[in-house]
Amino acid sequence: MNRVDGADDRYVVGVDYGTLSGRALVVRVGDGAELGTAVHEYGDGVISTALPGGRTLPPDWALQNPQDYRDVLRYAVPAAVSAAGVDPAAVVGIGIDFTACTVLPTLADGTPLCETPELRDRPHAWVKLWKHHAAQPHADRINALAHERAEPWIGRYGGKISAEWQYAKGLQILEEDPEVYDRAERFIEAADWIVWQLCGTETRNVCTAGYKGILQDGHYPSEGFLTALNPDFGDFVAKLDGPLLPLGARAGSLTAQAAAWTGLPEGIAVAVGNVDAHVTAASAQAVQPGRLVAIMGTSTCHVVNGAEVAEVAGMCGVVDGGISPGAWGYEAGQSGVGDIFGWFVDHAAPAGVDSHERLTELAASQPVGAHGLIALDWWNGNRSLLVNHDLSGMIVGMTLATRPADIYRALLESTAYGTRMIIEAFVDAGVPVNDLVIAGGLTNNALLMQIYADVTRRPLNIIASAQGPALGSAIHAAVAAGEFPSIHEASQAMGRVHEAVYRPDPERARAYDALYAEYRTLHDHFGRGGNDVMLRLRAIRNAAVETAATTHEAPLEVVA
Repeated sequence: MNRVDGADDRYVVGVDYGTLSGRALVVRVGDGAELGTAVHEYGDGVISTALPGGRTLPPDWALQNPQDYRDVLRYAVPAAVSAAGVDPAAVVGIGIDFTACTVLPTLADGTPLCETPELRDRPHAWVKLWKHHAAQPHADRINALAHERAEPWIGRYGGKISAEWQYAKGLQILEEDPEVYDRAERFIEAADWIVWQLCGTETRNVCTAGYKGILQDGHYPSEGFLTALNPDFGDFVAKLDGPLLPLGARAGSLTAQAAAWTGLPEGIAVAVGNVDAHVTAASAQAVQPGRLVAIMGTSTCHVVNGAEVAEVAGMCGVVDGGISPGAWGYEAGQSGVGDIFGWFVDHAAPAGVDSHERLTELAASQPVGAHGLIALDWWNGNRSLLVNHDLSGMIVGMTLATRPADIYRALLESTAYGTRMIIEAFVDAGVPVNDLVIAGGLTNNALLMQIYADVTRRPLNIIASAQGPALGSAIHAAVAAGEFPSIHEASQAMGRVHEAVYRPDPERARAYDALYAEYRTLHDHFGRGGNDVMLRLRAIRNAAVETAATTHEAPLEVVA
């Protein structure tokens, strides 16, 4: 990174809260130069098997500890400023982005319920991470009732809301631990909560309110709808709602306490919270309509601006100003991408080829289709277009001749097919997708990038920053500090992208067309009611796990 500290230079800090860690980035306002960065790993990571106190968790749970989020401010931000070699007094603003929907119940003053001693051992008092999928039955009920009542907002979410979102998670709390639900005076996105910690002012950002909180045309779902789900659910919007601000706005000023945590000057601008995927559009210079950004990491989120509102079946949502003011922001996503590749390397690849580098090298030598495999990329459920986290992965075509690199390449390709499904859904609904900008850690895999270009038949541009979300948050901080009049101007000045790094090869693209047709056949058969074997298997698994937990049944011992 360049270390240039001119006398008149001003700086902003972007903080990107990911699934396992938080990253702080110091950026020069004038040109977007990235001067210093630091990462802080969450002490408790993803809490998926047992609470820190030892209480076990059921399947499909994913929780976090909010203290880990504060620690990012205490450790990563000062370290990034030190690495940048700049005077902290020259920092004019700070912005944050977060995974979503990552939500927590709090008291009216913002105290997380899991930090109250009497609720520390109650799982529903903790932060529910985006990939907490145990609320799928609640999401199914919400969707069924919305269609039964012809609720006008359901079409804006592709016909289904997700188990990952606020309402399904809130309903799960109410029905599984009513005391925690009653104690929760706020149910707030982590993005808004950490901004509250920074500036002492409670706000809501239009991005998560729209995509995860079902705020459309100025209205949340009605009290009548909520009480029809459960008579005690009618007050949920009161817990969710708060002062709503557009992206790029100033939420408040850095408090003395937060200044002590971060080492930044008290009183500097704190930008309204944002989502890791959506904020990246600014750093990728992709706020204009038609340029889709795919943020590829453990999962993938696809965001694109459109000039008009349209309803796209299976998408995550369309929100006015959800990516940038003045446009309709569309979101879709895949619940598992890098996690799938990591699963195979960590748990299935044999010694000698158990690395991404070696498997990629072997897979790259194959012609398209030579492995004879098709995989469904549902290892962590399906976010778009099916919106069903009870679905599971599948590989078809394996024989005794199948080798690890064959499976690895099929898994890479399956995620590209899933992205093509999303692109085609947008285009069929009248939302143009002219080209793609790829961001995230998976841009380092050249084979994967070329597969995406060939499968989607579109050029791939690559974001020039290794930390797109953090840069995007810094860009929004610059706007909040008054350094630019809008996100559009700030994006042009501070964002960077390498154009057309990967182009589709016509011959490979034709070969992939045939494989994609087979993927679509499997997708529709197993995902749209042709055969619900995945759902039945999950129900059998959950029942077996529950029985074992309640009876303390030991697993069968295999005798050689």
